[in-house]
Amino acid sequence: MNSKLMVKSAIVLALAAPMFASAESVLTTGGGTLTAAARLDFTIVIPKVLFLAVGTGAAGLTANSTIDLVTFDYTTNPTAVGTGAAAGAITGAAVPVRVLGNNGAITVTAATAGALTNGVAGDTIPWSQITAVSSDAANFPTPAIPLTGTGAGSAIAVSSGKVTNRTATWTYSFANTAVVAAGTYGAVTGNNSRITYTASMP
Repeated sequence: MNSKLMVKSAIVLALAAPMFASAESVLTTGGGTLTAAARLDFTIVIPKVLFLAVGTGAAGLTANSTIDLVTFDYTTNPTAVGTGAAAGAITGAAVPVRVLGNNGAITVTAATAGALTNGVAGDTIPWSQITAVSSDAANFPTPAIPLTGTGAGSAIAVSSGKVTNRTATWTYSFANTAVVAAGTYGAVTGNNSRITYTASMP
């Protein structure tokens, strides 16, 4: 036999030997009823998993980079500005959300970079004018929206044991209690348009 082939065969057998050795086998002989029992162990490795989706990505369990936009537009009813009335056109205000984790209690926080602006110094709308209500406030409440920085966290109810799997719809509202300067507030990151939600799990 070729010496190189012999070396390769020896290596393969050496690597396979531990696998053969780990499998239990029993040989029984004799008359009458015979029994032979062989045992097999299993290992299942489950990593810690944490998933948070606010908006488009709530439909599945995959990463999604879409950042949705909620708009309150008073173009068609400008006389309602500052009166507490709803905008003439509201889009995207009902936002589907989902959180899933498998290692105990989950807390969700909201963070902002300061008041919404229209790009003009001094023209602002504070985040206190924006509120959100959850369709499942008992199990998946909305965290407080801070004026700036990170706000207080909301505790998400564990589903069972250490597993949390909650869905809800967060519906946003604009209070519209003050007359403000004309312009488009938010819309782009530079105008402090964004709330960043963060889920944490031990």
